[in-house]
Amino acid sequence: MSRMQVILFSVVLTLGMPILLAAQQPPAAAEVSPIKVGVLHSLTGTMAISERSLVDAITMAVDEINAKGGVLGRPLQAVIEDGASDWPTFARQAEKLIVEDGVASLFGCWTSASRQAVLPVLEKHDHLLWYPVQYEGNERSRNIIYTGATPNQQIIPAVAWCREEFGSKMFLVGSDYVFPRQANEIIKLQLADAGTAPVGEVYRPLGETNFADVIAEVQRVQPDVILNTINGSSNRAFFSALRDAGIGPREIPVLSFSIAEDELRDIGVTLTAGHYCSWSYFQSVDTPANRRFVRAFKTRYGPERVTDDPIEAAYVQVHLFAKAAERAKSIEIDDVRRAVRGLVFTAPEGLVRIDPRNLHTWKVARIGKIRHDGQFKIVWSSKDPLRPRPFLPQAFLAEARLHGHAMFTEISHLIELGIDGVSAEQQFAALRAMADVRGYQGEVRTNFQAAVTSVQATNRKAFEQSWRDFEQRWRVLAQWQDAMGDEQSATFDRLEKAKTAFAANATKMFHALYDEGDFIEVEP
Repeated sequence: MSRMQVILFSVVLTLGMPILLAAQQPPAAAEVSPIKVGVLHSLTGTMAISERSLVDAITMAVDEINAKGGVLGRPLQAVIEDGASDWPTFARQAEKLIVEDGVASLFGCWTSASRQAVLPVLEKHDHLLWYPVQYEGNERSRNIIYTGATPNQQIIPAVAWCREEFGSKMFLVGSDYVFPRQANEIIKLQLADAGTAPVGEVYRPLGETNFADVIAEVQRVQPDVILNTINGSSNRAFFSALRDAGIGPREIPVLSFSIAEDELRDIGVTLTAGHYCSWSYFQSVDTPANRRFVRAFKTRYGPERVTDDPIEAAYVQVHLFAKAAERAKSIEIDDVRRAVRGLVFTAPEGLVRIDPRNLHTWKVARIGKIRHDGQFKIVWSSKDPLRPRPFLPQAFLAEARLHGHAMFTEISHLIELGIDGVSAEQQFAALRAMADVRGYQGEVRTNFQAAVTSVQATNRKAFEQSWRDFEQRWRVLAQWQDAMGDEQSATFDRLEKAKTAFAANATKMFHALYDEGDFIEVEP
């Protein structure tokens, strides 16, 4: 090879080396796809006053998690939709987030009406909603993680405290939808156990601005305390009407279940200072975790902003989702749902735990008095977290009394009517069948009460046996239907309807109060 050829070869080899080296380099890592989470709250409409700040809390939590590496090495991405304070819109947007956006979980809803509108969508797709607000209970779904308070963590201790502090004459006022009406049913049951009843109960539509007639009724009955379940912007009009009538906290205190620090920014402390609220969290809770949370929230959104119970719950549940996904090493719905059971987290409000049975949250109950700076002086606390009890024994007992009384009334009326057009021997046999049903329904009611008031396997078995005995007598009575006249048939139909309702209540009770292994179905 000549000297010139050697030089040319060396040049070609040198120039080609970058190409060869580049070909030998490993390919660049593919960009990690984000984990989408759906955020569904009212950004417009009457509920926006309460719900907008929850979106702020969720996005702050998402950014905090991403700053620490995300979930399973992937960043979270919040996909935000507006429920527009309209329940059908909530359902449509939930469908869109699940089907079109492919979110891993939904965080959202405030009112029980919006939650119940979304629930069928969740069940249809077997998806998961993290719900941040206190509610009326009487619900348990495998498709919802409930991080707000149940009645035994908010309503019941607050009513007991009000009776002790102010007296038993209570006036109930609320917005006209699910939560206020069912919350007040719980309050009425609680008052009935104490031998009293509300002195007034009124409801107004969400967004209502005229409360003149409500205030007139308050002035007429002069309650010891007003229990308020008004939601949204109507609270401003309600407290304005109280002030205009010269009713302040010294005259008649108000304890509210659905307004907190964030709503007070809109309503104003000139209208509300000295009144009370019941929540699990207040911004004034003195824990290291809360001081960090409040500082971070104000740094991000401005020193004038405040935190409150639903804001804190909305923030915490995103961290719970991240912790459950890391624990499960998966974002699949079943895996996250399994991993979240029993999960413990140091929240700003204190230690919280997801109950493994009912997917509700162990929380402290607190009552705060509104200060002139828009914050709360905590005047009462349960100190320790309370176990969530979404289903209250009092409610099951009240419904059982209602349907049990109807059964007794109708079977007694059927006995009075007897069976016409048959032999004396047949009349005696029919009356004996009726008497047997009346006798055994009494035993069923007694055993039901025992099973509710003392959750024990022996009480469950006693009820099951008494129901089987009752059903056996019922089948004998049903054989006489063809011999019944019109009035007897109508009475039997009402009796059967009451029996079916009693059975449905019993089934719901066993699902709610007993362990999964003890669940039974009561056939009507």
